[in-house]
Amino acid sequence: MQFIDHLITDLDKALRVVSGVVFESRPNPGRGLADGVMSDAEKRHSAGLMRINNVGEVCAQALYDAQGRFAQKTEIKQQFERAGIEEEDHLAWTAQRLRELGSRTSLLNPLWYAGSYVLGTIAARVGDARNLGFVAETERQVELHLLSHLEELPAQDNKSRAIVDQMRVDEIEHGEAAKALGAAPMPAAISGAMKAMSKVMTSVAYYV
Repeated sequence: MQFIDHLITDLDKALRVVSGVVFESRPNPGRGLADGVMSDAEKRHSAGLMRINNVGEVCAQALYDAQGRFAQKTEIKQQFERAGIEEEDHLAWTAQRLRELGSRTSLLNPLWYAGSYVLGTIAARVGDARNLGFVAETERQVELHLLSHLEELPAQDNKSRAIVDQMRVDEIEHGEAAKALGAAPMPAAISGAMKAMSKVMTSVAYYV
């Protein structure tokens, strides 16, 4: 029965995430900010970048759910739960910003979620240290990715920039928390593979 309960819970979470039924626990950082005038091309570019960020948060929901589900220690499960709540904020914020820009989330969100859940399960099954190491390396790469978006976003897109900057702060904290709990360094080959997979995802998600 416990297995069935977990399966139902995970399926419910997956359906909510891919359908966009998510909730923020903190106010949107872009709320109350006024954007400058943007051309249609600038709006499309902002939307493409925010769609990438939204996909990243879809992946984070799946990863953290799987990694927390199969983690061994209670404190590690709790950290994944706390981080998952903040990642859901990011998911809600980026989806809202996409609507404001007259765009949409990725059509491939079910695929991104499923693939990430599998990766999270594998990471958790190899032990807590490697599981946390996967988080620390992921967050390191995400931080760099968000910094590049802050450089690419139109200067007058104040709302998107505020959202991305808060996401960056949160991702740094998640990475540091993983290290404090005993994250093991990732082998260079794994880090390289993660970077290559991220490149594919971002290239596709910008458009689809």
